Amino acid sequence: MHYFIQGIFAVVGLLAILASAFNWDWFFKSQNTRYIVSNVGRKRARLFYALLGLLMIVTAIYFFMEVQKAI
Repeated sequence: MHYFIQGIFAVVGLLAILASAFNWDWFFKSQNTRYIVSNVGRKRARLFYALLGLLMIVTAIYFFMEVQKAI
């Protein structure tokens, strides 16, 4: 079960990084991201989602390593 959740973190983090790198219109016009884009602008929203994606991937790696220590 732990690996499944870690995988979700990694995939969602990768999606956020790719969306910010390629400036995907469908991502930044979605209902969940419109609030941030309207408040800080598209350029800063791209930076925010890139950092958020990186944080999610780092979190997935950290928990993967912690689970390996426990086994």
